[in-house]
Amino acid sequence: MVSGIHSALSGLLALQKKTAATAHNTANVNTDGYKKVRVTLAETTPPGGVEARAEVVATPGPLVQEQTAAGPELVEKSNVDLAEELPNLMLSRRYYQANLKVVQTEDERLGSLLDIKS
Repeated sequence: MVSGIHSALSGLLALQKKTAATAHNTANVNTDGYKKVRVTLAETTPPGGVEARAEVVATPGPLVQEQTAAGPELVEKSNVDLAEELPNLMLSRRYYQANLKVVQTEDERLGSLLDIKS
C-alpha cells in the first residue's frame, strides 16, 4: 500500500475510535457511576501510522445526595464533562477532514503519475 494513503487510513481508523468513545461518553453523561473513556493517539511502532489507545479515566464523579428507597444516600454521578467532550469532537472532525484530504491528494497524485507513464 502507498505510504501516504496508509498513514491517512490509519489516522482515519484511529479517529473513528476516538469519535466512538466521545459518543459513548456523551450518551452516558447522566449514568450514575459511569467512568469516561479517553482515547489518545500515538505513532505506531513502524513509523508512518497512528493507533488509538483507549483507557478508562478513574477519577470519581461528583457526589450528590439523592433520596432512595433506603433513605437519603450519596450517589456518584458520571465523571463526563460535556465542556471537554464537545470540543474534542469538533477537533476530531477537523482531523478527519485533514486525513480525507491526504487520501484525495494521494489519489490525484497517483492518477497523474499513471497518466504520465501511459
